[in-house]
Amino acid sequence: MRRGADLKPWSGPARPLSGSINGDAMTTDLKYLALTAILTASLWIPYIVAQVATNGFLARPNYVDPTPRPVPMWGKRADRAYMNAVETFAPFAAVVIIAHLAGKANAMTAFWAMWFFWMRVAHAGVYLTAIPYIRTLVFTLGYVAVVGIFWEVIK
Repeated sequence: MRRGADLKPWSGPARPLSGSINGDAMTTDLKYLALTAILTASLWIPYIVAQVATNGFLARPNYVDPTPRPVPMWGKRADRAYMNAVETFAPFAAVVIIAHLAGKANAMTAFWAMWFFWMRVAHAGVYLTAIPYIRTLVFTLGYVAVVGIFWEVIK
């Protein structure tokens, strides 16, 4: 008997995931999650540009010795902006996915997901251009979006 042969296929009604709009499983929340994912995945590029512009392309010894090569301040800020985006992505992704799967996605979660994305865009720009205080404000406003989605999930 082949493995899994005793399992019966799903015979229930075909329907989109709960929380979807008009039968479309890609909600606004999920679209902004995808946009935030590609933004986060792309934020390494400015750091690499700084590395190559300053030090040239990697040579064989650079792969053996992981000591960071010097980069200008904007390159260091680019690296920190990337790391910050990676660190904040997980909580955002978690609450968006939980809201979607729990059927709690609504206009407010869509708003907060959109807000988070634009705050991350602003944060990256403000971080790269070294604008103090505004960076902290924008970061905090992004955090508020995560709390807003969390609130919609638990209420």
